[in-house]
Amino acid sequence: MKEIPPTPESFEVIAAATDALLAGVAGLDDKDIAAPSRLPGWTRGHVLSHLARQAPALERLLEWARTGVETAQYPSRAARNAEIEAGAQGPAATLLTDVRTSAAHFRRTIEELPAPAWKATVRPFTGELCTPCRILVIRIRELVLHHVDLDIGYDVADIPEPARRIVLDDVLGYYAEAEGTPDVTLRDPEGALLGRFGTGGPAVSGTPADLLAWLSGRSTGTGLTGQPPALPPWL
Repeated sequence: MKEIPPTPESFEVIAAATDALLAGVAGLDDKDIAAPSRLPGWTRGHVLSHLARQAPALERLLEWARTGVETAQYPSRAARNAEIEAGAQGPAATLLTDVRTSAAHFRRTIEELPAPAWKATVRPFTGELCTPCRILVIRIRELVLHHVDLDIGYDVADIPEPARRIVLDDVLGYYAEAEGTPDVTLRDPEGALLGRFGTGGPAVSGTPADLLAWLSGRSTGTGLTGQPPALPPWL
């Protein structure tokens, strides 16, 4: 379960991912927003609505860490889905403003969180117990992978190295512990070990970007050498 420290460098990774996303969506209009994303059943509007509403949801966990009062990330899955759906139906200008203002508020929240709060224990919607340092990883992961999901010309290979490394470590950690993960060894093109699941098994190699695209379900294994096995669902 990947966590990163609350340093200026970590905050800058989030800021860079946010800036890239905002630059990519700045020119989208109502027709663009209504077009399908790469995620089955979701338009681009759904993806952007999710990102906009995720920021205050993560802030609820930070408030839990700050005050010690348990505060759920979302009241329920149904409430989360309804919130996303409502935002997805709005005009592009309103939705893009929501993405921008919620991201700015989230940045201020993490930068102002008191030092003791970063050591508190919270439980995200996904169920794991963690410190708020995990929330930084979650936000980076959502920003960069959902930027890809928007299908606006940004792909996994375009994710900057610091963010890509963080998200790759996160997904590798997930599959190392997940039930049903096949035995496989993952290496980069030079043969360096990147990950090993189970007893190792057959080797699959590729660039970190190609491996992340496959592991995160954003490709079927394009660019990889070897036979990528079927993986259990991630998130």
